[in-house]
Amino acid sequence: MSFGQYYSVCIGALNALIGLILGVGGVWLITLGGSWYYAIAAIGLLLSGLLLIKRNLLGVGLYLLTWVGTIMWALWEVGLDLWPLVPRTVAPTVILILVLFVIPALSTNKVSITKHGRTVAFILAAPLIAVALMSSNHAHAQSAPSETEAQSEQDQPSALQQAEPDTELAGPQPEPQLEVGQNWPAYGGTYAGRRYSPLSEITKENVGQLEKVWEIRTGDMPSEKAEGKYSPENTPLKVGDSLFTCTAKNIMIALDARTGKEEWRYDPVVSDDAIPYGATCRGVAYYQAPDLNPEDLCAERIIETTLDARMIAVDAKTGQLCTQFGNAGMVDLNVGIGDTVPGWYAVSGPPTIVRGIAVTGAQVKDGQAEDAPSGVIRGYDAVTGELAWAWDMGNPDQKDAPEGDAVYTRGTPNMWTLAAGDEELGLVYLPMGNSSVDYYGANRSDAENEFSTALVAIDVTTGDVAWKFQTVHYDVWDYDLGSQPTLVEFPADDGPVPAIIIPSKQGQIYVLNRETGEPIFPVEEREVPTGGVEPENLSPTQPYSTYAALNKPPLTEKDMWGMSPIDQLWCRIQFRRAAYAGEYTPPTTEKRWIQYPGYNGGSDWGGIAVDVERGIIIANYNDMPNYNRLIPREEADARGIKAINEGGQGGGGEAGAQAGSPYAIDVNAGWRLPTGLLCKQPPYGGIRAIDLKTGKTLWDQPLGTARNNGPFGIPSMLPLRIGTPNNGGPLITAGGIAFVAATTDDLLRAIDIETGEVLWEVVLPAGGQTTPMTYEAGGKQYLVIAPGGHHFMETKIGDFITAYALPDN
Repeated sequence: MSFGQYYSVCIGALNALIGLILGVGGVWLITLGGSWYYAIAAIGLLLSGLLLIKRNLLGVGLYLLTWVGTIMWALWEVGLDLWPLVPRTVAPTVILILVLFVIPALSTNKVSITKHGRTVAFILAAPLIAVALMSSNHAHAQSAPSETEAQSEQDQPSALQQAEPDTELAGPQPEPQLEVGQNWPAYGGTYAGRRYSPLSEITKENVGQLEKVWEIRTGDMPSEKAEGKYSPENTPLKVGDSLFTCTAKNIMIALDARTGKEEWRYDPVVSDDAIPYGATCRGVAYYQAPDLNPEDLCAERIIETTLDARMIAVDAKTGQLCTQFGNAGMVDLNVGIGDTVPGWYAVSGPPTIVRGIAVTGAQVKDGQAEDAPSGVIRGYDAVTGELAWAWDMGNPDQKDAPEGDAVYTRGTPNMWTLAAGDEELGLVYLPMGNSSVDYYGANRSDAENEFSTALVAIDVTTGDVAWKFQTVHYDVWDYDLGSQPTLVEFPADDGPVPAIIIPSKQGQIYVLNRETGEPIFPVEEREVPTGGVEPENLSPTQPYSTYAALNKPPLTEKDMWGMSPIDQLWCRIQFRRAAYAGEYTPPTTEKRWIQYPGYNGGSDWGGIAVDVERGIIIANYNDMPNYNRLIPREEADARGIKAINEGGQGGGGEAGAQAGSPYAIDVNAGWRLPTGLLCKQPPYGGIRAIDLKTGKTLWDQPLGTARNNGPFGIPSMLPLRIGTPNNGGPLITAGGIAFVAATTDDLLRAIDIETGEVLWEVVLPAGGQTTPMTYEAGGKQYLVIAPGGHHFMETKIGDFITAYALPDN
């Protein structure tokens, strides 16, 4: 057998094998009610393969016809949208090139080669003509609002009338607050959480000239024991001439704001055992004690909360412990919590300080047990560290610490993220999580059902609930509120209204009167699926905002993706086999169920940024599903899925024990294939500009390129915009620029907030899963980010703090 004949047999065998796989899968998909394409294409591939094995050139022509049909089908199904076309057309086209080489391999004279070449050219031209004739209406317009958004943009009755609060809030007078500009005194700029700076030295015209002016390394990198558990997520503060930051394991550091030179550090020596899901310190809090002499120790102090559940205060100038705070500078947050183990109860965000009260919640590791540490919220005197009050929703009248063997009510919803605060109103706003078992709710108390996944306003003087607004009823989807709320004066027709904006993981953005909790834009209770496992009692309705929403239309089979037609076919089969009825699909045991958006958003801990001068909201978001299944307890026990307090690690991978409930949970976050690619087609994340007054979308586009992503974890190095998963929030400046990192491509970007145009980007030394900040020092505007990477996002871990500025000339 000659080489040409051998080559034809090999290509024929390849086609026949692929045809066999597509045929079996295609028939399976048809029985599930799916597309007929794969079964039809399989016939062409099998026949082509058999002919090529027999060294018959008709096999080439038959494959060409199959390829033409594939192109036509792909254009019919997804139009000219690049990324959806990839699995439908790239692999078939590669095979086409291999098949075409059969012609010269089997041909023996120039006349034959010319004859076959003309035939091939004609057949190849056919789909190109078809492409030209196809309407581009199938392509997805990047700026088109989603179906949910379109409904929210219709004229809606307004509730802009400012309601009077039910009770007058008592307590001390508001304390003076540092303003953003020269300083960046709180995690979100201020406790209003707008992530906006009035600095304007960096403009749209000169942002391209930004250059790195200093960079430091903190030295906090994971040990062998902590490998795969670092996710710093840090945003520094700037007050006076100093930056204040914390590392992944809570080392506090002060830096010279102009040079990055270290001024002091304090290491609380947190054990690796204390790391919960990830080693995270999003930031620290700054407080100036009003009754202390400015020269006194700790007149200005930095307060942080730690992974091993301590609240620590140090002097802002020297880093010395504030000995009059708590017990020699520390407060033990484990007091009253009861049974716990390292890593189960931790604090990853700074306290919110309103009227001298430092308010903190805590992270309770997901998916472990119903009998989990309490989600109690506590307020401490920012000077003395004494407990001012505790809000234990299971025992709301008990404001003091429990005595004796008593503990705060266990298993209640917690606040693992950051609160916002209003100094004038004396309110702190708590974005609450759900109960300790995320995906089963039949054993929850009335208080848990009342406050889970709700925005709760607390009077900082008394610790009493002023109002609450629930964003998910009876949450069994882990749609806990992860974003810090944002306070604005809402531009109503009758004058500004004190408002609070809270984005959610399911993509809804709610706008409420922050004095009363009443919606400014109506919230509709819409019917959703019920049922699920017994004896769940899911809510028949869920609250949908008529203001704006980041979620996309429901998934369909054609949204499935992959590297080739084979894995795309497998994703289609999985889609058809799963339970799916929208974002509130009831959890099931008999088969997997699709949760879309997944638990990582919509909008997660990065939150939004608001330019109140231009009236624009910038929101980056995730757009990925999860592929979940409830695991009956007997099966979970057989698999050895144990909670962290039972000596387990919460199960393997994304499995959680949910001990005490009838079911463990298995979560396929992002719904991944064995190749590492996701079953849903790109984009997986985006960024959107929203008109503050109306909620209408100004522009919307994918965020992130494919440069660090690819099958089997191999970076593709493609600079093409794909829209990657992203964690970390945006920053807006008065220069009309949004700065955002967050994506898995390790880039920091500057984006024109009015057009969405990327004006500048730079490669970071590690993953940028954090929020940048800006300040003025020595008459110069600095842009600072702490790229530390993220284990969940699979980006490079680092210990960097990097500053950018315009050149002096």
